Amino acid sequence: MNDTTTFPPFPDRLSVDPRSPYYSAAVFEHEVGINLNGKERLEVEEYCISEGWIKVPAGKAVDRKGQPLMIKVKGAVEPFYR
Repeated sequence: MNDTTTFPPFPDRLSVDPRSPYYSAAVFEHEVGINLNGKERLEVEEYCISEGWIKVPAGKAVDRKGQPLMIKVKGAVEPFYR
């Protein structure tokens, strides 16, 4: 690729929820992908590289505020820009 733009570095922990303290608007200006144990995961809501987990929605279940319930999946987390 001949793309001359520089991408911001990935933080150790990142969330897609703007209300979260781990949200980073600079990272989401570009398309982000997550590999967990070598497989790309599309439904990731939050990740932590150092602790080795991602949070994904648990089906259609929602909490009392209407937010999806999350489950934690552990493994080797590798974020990348598409």
